[in-house]
Amino acid sequence: MMMTAESGPTRDNTFFGHPRGLATLFFTEMWERFSYYGMRALLILFMVTATDAANPGLELDVATAGAIYGLYTSLVYILALPGGWVADNLWGQQKAIWVGGWIIALGHFTMAIPTTSAFFLGMVFIICGTGLLKPNVSTVVGDLYPEGGARRDAGFSIFYMGINIGAFFGPLVTGALGEGGNWHWGFGAAGVGMVLGLIQYKIGAEHLGEAGKLKTDDSPVELAAKSRRFFGSFFAIVAVLFVFGLLVSMDVIPLSLAQIATMLGYGVLGIVGLYFVYLWTAGQHTVEENKRMGVIFWLFLLIAIFWSGFEQAGSSLNLFARDLTDRMIFGWEVPASWLQSVNPIFIIIGAPIFGSLWVALERRNSDPSIPMKAGLGLVGLCAGFLVIAWGAANASVDNVVSPAWLVVTYFLHTTGELCISPIGLSAITKLSPEKRVGQMMGIWFVGAALGNLFAGLVAGQLETMIPADLFRTVAMITGGAGIVAIGLAPQVKKLTMGAR
Repeated sequence: MMMTAESGPTRDNTFFGHPRGLATLFFTEMWERFSYYGMRALLILFMVTATDAANPGLELDVATAGAIYGLYTSLVYILALPGGWVADNLWGQQKAIWVGGWIIALGHFTMAIPTTSAFFLGMVFIICGTGLLKPNVSTVVGDLYPEGGARRDAGFSIFYMGINIGAFFGPLVTGALGEGGNWHWGFGAAGVGMVLGLIQYKIGAEHLGEAGKLKTDDSPVELAAKSRRFFGSFFAIVAVLFVFGLLVSMDVIPLSLAQIATMLGYGVLGIVGLYFVYLWTAGQHTVEENKRMGVIFWLFLLIAIFWSGFEQAGSSLNLFARDLTDRMIFGWEVPASWLQSVNPIFIIIGAPIFGSLWVALERRNSDPSIPMKAGLGLVGLCAGFLVIAWGAANASVDNVVSPAWLVVTYFLHTTGELCISPIGLSAITKLSPEKRVGQMMGIWFVGAALGNLFAGLVAGQLETMIPADLFRTVAMITGGAGIVAIGLAPQVKKLTMGAR
């Protein structure tokens, strides 16, 4: 039986003037980000805490913890590529979201078990589940706006606000439980949040209509054969990686985690490059589609650079908050992880403002192009690192500095994020060929994966590099990339072939 989408999504505009289905996706993503950012806020702090502390951790050195942090946060996005393929070809986005969410919840509850093996197994579950859920929620948001344009941009900005409501409350809850009591209580609380999101998703799924349903001409027999081939290959790769990890842990293969992370980063970059070469030469796309995919590849590189700086929030900036920031208020020490909620506060305030700004500028035909917004995002990120480098230059263990340095840094990072990240999600849905939307959304998240991977490796440099020098170096790299992106924006805009 052929499965097609004959009707659009429910268009009853009752959620900030947008389709009601946006509310379903808004709250689903909110709870998923509650779980993800709640767990992320604890991750590196738990790994570097001594095993003989009152609330024991893993007592890893900063370089090793940074490499693990980078591998974990990158793999949750790398698996967005096969997750997008599964949704495009086997399940549809709606089913992929549902299944992925339950695997994420299983991962968090596994991490709540106080053993080292359960900790790492839980991370594996979260990686797999996020690969299914994360790219496909954004794809369904795009499906709610077949007309495209600035209204879709505004919808993505509202959706992005939902992400950050979850990101705001996640560290507050898990930080209070994890830092203030037991790390594993915090990990378990993240799982409860994901379950609440799944309940809400099931209740509101009717408002999505046909958005995110599987669209294919394949028969059930052909779909079953595709499924067997894909999952057979997937589990074979998992088995190979398990054996490789076992050999590394036994020192049969003499590689450090930092070396593995570096090799993975270059390997992923090479694979993505070859994938685009294949699409351009043998993908059977039109000239217009190939040009637009060229823009996607450029945005992929820029977002990788952006996240390599931005994701210092969960690693080096989190350690800066713990070790070099004065967190005492009326004799009570605020958990370091709570400062992870500063950025989401600014997003919640700024998302509707930026969404309205893009619509207003489009009406005046002065809306910055997609590549220009990406360049502006990198410049905002650079400005934030210049501020924290200044603050770090005045900080020491015996002279902790005001949290205002981090607050201003996160404000500037937020302005950059609002330029590049939600607009980038919208851009992918506009620029992708119809049958490759899920895969191109996966590519976008693979760019985020590379950024997260290198963010962890950069954070590991705190083992031998003083914070001020580290932050100053990141500022120079991201600022240079932003200037190049702004300079090339007019030429790149031509390749979008009129997409707005």
